[in-house]
This record gives sequence, C-alpha cells and structure tokens, in this order.
Amino acid sequence: MATAAPYRIDLHHHLSPPGYIAELDRLAVRFTRETREWTPAYSIDQMDKGSVQTAVTSITTPGLWYGDPAVTKKLARLCNDYAAKINSDHPKRFGMFVNLPMPDVDASLKEIEYGLDVLKADGIVFFTSYGDKWMFDPSFDPVFEELNRRKALVYVHPTTADCCTDIMPGIADSIIEYNTDTTRAIAQMVLTGRSARFSNIRMIWSHGGGTMPFLIMRFLRAARQPQYAKNLPNGVMHELQRFYYDTAAVYAPAPMLALKAVVPVSQILYGTDVPWGDPKEIAEALIECGVFSEADLRLIDRENALRLVPQYR
Repeated sequence: MATAAPYRIDLHHHLSPPGYIAELDRLAVRFTRETREWTPAYSIDQMDKGSVQTAVTSITTPGLWYGDPAVTKKLARLCNDYAAKINSDHPKRFGMFVNLPMPDVDASLKEIEYGLDVLKADGIVFFTSYGDKWMFDPSFDPVFEELNRRKALVYVHPTTADCCTDIMPGIADSIIEYNTDTTRAIAQMVLTGRSARFSNIRMIWSHGGGTMPFLIMRFLRAARQPQYAKNLPNGVMHELQRFYYDTAAVYAPAPMLALKAVVPVSQILYGTDVPWGDPKEIAEALIECGVFSEADLRLIDRENALRLVPQYR
C-alpha cells in the first residue's frame, strides 16, 4: 500500500497512563506487556505507519473496577486528565472517550459532566459488564438517561463478566469471551427496549459487534416473541442497523462479510485496538479481504467517523 498523508480516523485505540499502571501495580492486578509498555510516541508511530490522522483513546481491560468505588473514581479521573493532556500536547492527533467510574452511578454522572463539559471529550466509553451486571442493567438507567439527553457518542469495549472469567483453563478470555460479552450487551440493550428508549445515543460496538452478525437469526426469531416484540416498536433490524461497529480484530473476509450482510457500510468504522492491533496491517487487510469497494473503504477509513466526530475533518 502506498504511503499516504494521515487521513484515517481510529475510534478503537487504547492508552495506559503511567499513574494507571502504578495503581494497578499497587493493587497487584495482572495486565499485559502491551498495556505496560504503551507510550504516546508508540501510538503516534503506529498511526503514522497506518496513515491514521486521529485516534480517539480509551482505557481497555483490565479496566477501572476492582471492587472499591473510591479507587475506581480516582482511576477514572486520573485517566481522563491524562488523556486530555496528550490531546493538548498533540492537537488533532488524539481525541478521547471519557472513562467512567462504573458501576458507581452518581460518580459516573459527575464524570460525564466533567469529561464532556470541562475536558470537551468526544464521547464516553463503557465496558460490556461490571462484575455481575451488564451495562444496560436497570440500575444503570440514570447514566444512560443523561447520555440520551446529551445525544452522546458512546463507545463500548468488551471485558469478562464474573460468571465467565477463566472458564476454560489455558484459553484466554479475550479469544472467545470478549466477543460473546459484546453480544450479551447488544442483546440486553435491544431486547429490553433500551435501544428504543435511549435512541439519541450514538453507539459504537467493538470488534464488529462480537458474535451478533453470526447470531442474527437468533435476534430475528427472538424479536417475534411477544415479550421482546413489545420493546421493539421499529423492529430489531432498525436498532441493530443504526449502531456503529468497528473493524478491530475482525478484519478478515468471514467476519467482514457477516457484518456487511447485517448492517450497511455506513455503520462500519475503522478501529485498530492499538497497542495490540497494527493500523497498517488492518488497513491493508480491509483492502485485501475483497469485501469492500474503494468507495466503501473511504467511508470506513474516514467519512463514517466524521459523521460522529466532525471536529476532526
């Protein structure tokens, strides 16, 4: 692929603030080498190699929740202030999603206000689950009511729920469970009626929507059942097709064909999963997979994202 001036917009890109790493070390939390070794310079180098103009950052697993609301609140503020600083240090190269101290609803509402109104962040990031509750548990409704009022951009990254941590010895949760947890969160939002209820929220699901495209018949059949149909005044496909889905970790022909069969290309976003994903490799694979036309790729690389973050045009 010919070298080009940076133009792609990456909406799935992770950072690891030094203070966050220090706190995880203090808590004896396990995390990966990629998390520990990340730096802004590393991201910029990867972005340049993959012709990425702007990356909107977020914290990824192991996240911020370790059973102590005070620790989670401290970590969220630390990570958000750090993200805002690198945005200031590298204008237009970085954006940010606000990291929330979930599952603390009151603290999360305050961090939404701080992140969006003071730091001028681009949107909010959630994990698919927090302990034994998924992100659209009724107890979290006040957070989504506020985000719906604000017509916020919400990006979702998977994690492992308490039920399913290390359930297969020797098989990392990220291989299977992350995409499954994404599908659980999508199902919870759509089938409980929260997608229709919070219809002003612009949702981005990681990794092509997890396993949802492969389970589409399950969703369609469920939507015919009275207990779910009453929550879907516009039908299940209306809800699934208005969400956005990124390309991180699913940039091969099979998952891309499945996703494109379920949602229009207008809803697919370029995402890399840095520091695990390689922006150049992903961009080249999306070309080589044979699923998308040149016009499609222009939408995925940049134009679809600009409908959500027009400030990076």
